[in-house]
Amino acid sequence: MNATRAECEALDLSDKLAFARERFRLPEGVVYLDGNSLGALPVATMARLGEAVCQEWGDGLIRSWNRANWVSLPQRVGSTIAGLLGAESQEIVATDSTSVNIFKLLAGALALVSRKDNMRRVILSERDNFPTDLYVAQGINAAPGRDYELRLVDDDIEAALDERVAVALITQVNYRTGRMHDMKRLNAAAKKAGTRIIWDLSHSAGAIPVELNKNGAELAVGCGYKYLNGGPGAPAFLYVVKTLQHDFPTPLSGWFGHAAPFDFNIEYVPAPGIERFLCGTPSVLALAALDCGLATFAGISMSDLRRKSLSLSDLFWKMMDACCGQFGFTCVSPRDHALRGSQLSFAHQHGYAIMQAIIDRGVIGDFRQPDLLRFGFTPLYSRYTDIWDAVMVVREVMQSGAWKADRYRQRSKVT
Repeated sequence: MNATRAECEALDLSDKLAFARERFRLPEGVVYLDGNSLGALPVATMARLGEAVCQEWGDGLIRSWNRANWVSLPQRVGSTIAGLLGAESQEIVATDSTSVNIFKLLAGALALVSRKDNMRRVILSERDNFPTDLYVAQGINAAPGRDYELRLVDDDIEAALDERVAVALITQVNYRTGRMHDMKRLNAAAKKAGTRIIWDLSHSAGAIPVELNKNGAELAVGCGYKYLNGGPGAPAFLYVVKTLQHDFPTPLSGWFGHAAPFDFNIEYVPAPGIERFLCGTPSVLALAALDCGLATFAGISMSDLRRKSLSLSDLFWKMMDACCGQFGFTCVSPRDHALRGSQLSFAHQHGYAIMQAIIDRGVIGDFRQPDLLRFGFTPLYSRYTDIWDAVMVVREVMQSGAWKADRYRQRSKVT
């Protein structure tokens, strides 16, 4: 049976996370279901960036590296992220982009493994992994003197962990389908096989309880602009468990990763802890914005956030079946909560045009090749009435055939 809008309104009234929506600036008349690509703008970000630009930069000038403590922003922001991801405060640093951080950890992990077992020459990943992860692995392998094999599997990562695999590069929540790996189980399997795993948490951080330490994770990266609400191109983060930090090779040995960067010594000496994974000068304004994004989680438990996420996505799926089942949509996301992140993806042969028509009517999701309409659920600001309104728009677009208009078939650079 389909839910009514009145029932959705009642769910919003009883939602214990409803207060968090006030922390965001959301346009009137828009249902935003794309926080899995770009988080909404926190209200506090505008004032904070104004302060950072006008007072700290404008008035303080270079003195603000000390007076405003710009110099420690990567560590301070990283410590906040650690609290969301079940890591210790000195195990995560906010820096660079996801791709750069993947390079750091992959190159370093390969060097670390080869010290003990030079016969391990395989980088393992999934064929359906996010392309940038695979591109970085291909780039490392293409460097002179490298002879690693990039082995891609379609499923069952665990079965592929043999004696030749040096490093496995795994995204916890698949960007296309929302399918989620069991981190604890795979970490245990990798340890038994003698393999190190680098986890990409770009579609996990801020959306699901990750628990890096409890689940035995050693290495991870993730981005700051999706569920962490840090803004377009926000700095990424990098996690290295404390027991690995001292001996982990640092392939990008920039000055902010030096043990004493302002001694300006010619010889590189890595910092003793997580700071060694810094490279160039931190992006202060971007880190200030990310700090505001992280503040939107204040007072909210990840378990409560996860419960609401699953409730929202269950309602969306139920309503799509009831209201749009006759229009040829096939959900490719797992029904099992234990296997699903905070998104749903529906396959349709006209998926791109349909998504553009939906967006044109104020319901913002996105499209992924070859035929997937993606809808992300961000419990900090997504409402149950948003779900009802969104599905009604999908139904109207399909019933009217509005998606057939030529303008909706014209591909933009960003989909």
